[in-house]
Amino acid sequence: MDFNLDETQQEIKKLAAGLLEREATRERLEAFEKSGAAYDTVTWKALAQAGLLGLVLPEDAGGAGLGPVELAVVLREVGLKVAPVPVYASLALAAVPIGLHGTAEQKALLGPLTEGEAVLTGAYREVGPAGEIATTARRDGDGFVLDGVKTFVPYAREASRILVPARVEGEGVGVFLVEPSAAAITAQPSATSEPLSRVALDGARVGPDALLGGAADGAAWDALRRSAVAGAVALASGVIEGALALTTEYVKTREQFERALAQFQAVTMQIGDVYIAKRALDVAVWAGVWRLGEGAADTDEVLAVAAYNACDPVVQALYTCQHLHGGIGLDVTYPLHRYFAWGKQCAHMLGGAEETLDSLGALVAQEA
Repeated sequence: MDFNLDETQQEIKKLAAGLLEREATRERLEAFEKSGAAYDTVTWKALAQAGLLGLVLPEDAGGAGLGPVELAVVLREVGLKVAPVPVYASLALAAVPIGLHGTAEQKALLGPLTEGEAVLTGAYREVGPAGEIATTARRDGDGFVLDGVKTFVPYAREASRILVPARVEGEGVGVFLVEPSAAAITAQPSATSEPLSRVALDGARVGPDALLGGAADGAAWDALRRSAVAGAVALASGVIEGALALTTEYVKTREQFERALAQFQAVTMQIGDVYIAKRALDVAVWAGVWRLGEGAADTDEVLAVAAYNACDPVVQALYTCQHLHGGIGLDVTYPLHRYFAWGKQCAHMLGGAEETLDSLGALVAQEA
């Protein structure tokens, strides 16, 4: 495959980078963190006005109809600037599966999103390994009754709908569009300013139009879980690039024993390790999202490789960045803490290093 972005993708990258360079400044991020707001509404509106929230939405829903590579381009820029906006939740966890499998009425929910007037989210995680579904749904009259618990759901209170995967009795896994008021939502600890919630569905009733695409055949769930992983690793790719840039600049200017830190061989080797971790994740991310867009048979395997790199080598690289900064690396008034927190949160969303390795091993074993 060609890892170079095409002309359209380069324009998207340039547009997103320029917008976030203006909006997600250090001063704005500091002011936002003191505000207690769920997300930066000004930046969110700016993304909408630039057309970036509609890139991967289908054309019949007012979007541009682009795919996973273009979504990864935008999410990498969000991660690079650690911009506090619900792009991952709204697009990767919700808009992508709705756009691929939703009915015309369900796709109508995407209209307000393109205008920056609404937030959507998806409940990808439960207690236990990432990607496993214990939540159940049973038919009751002309609707469904949902039971189960979802964890680490971003922007659950702020979203107009939460996409909830559940096993339908006698059928397969379906994805349901659930209003937040139908569930018990409890705040959970978050490594970043992003609000995370535990969403309990104790006999929550939804109508027949809540089942995404009207079918519980697993197709909508496959779209959601793959998009969830692809989006998280793209975010992590931007995060480690931002952390590396910040650390490289620091060791160039910080002096010790009348020499810049970058002149010490040990420091150079450690920066090299961070760069290798970043490049390894980059390769896996672009390979994964390209295969996802092509519908390749090995999509899950390549995304699992990217997930492992995001959960282990990249997290270790973020520790190295902190180490090279010395004490200031742990100071929450210094920008590095945002990259470290975002990287850790991406790893938690993906399930962690051991779990992603187990998933990769299971996928390889299936092919043997």
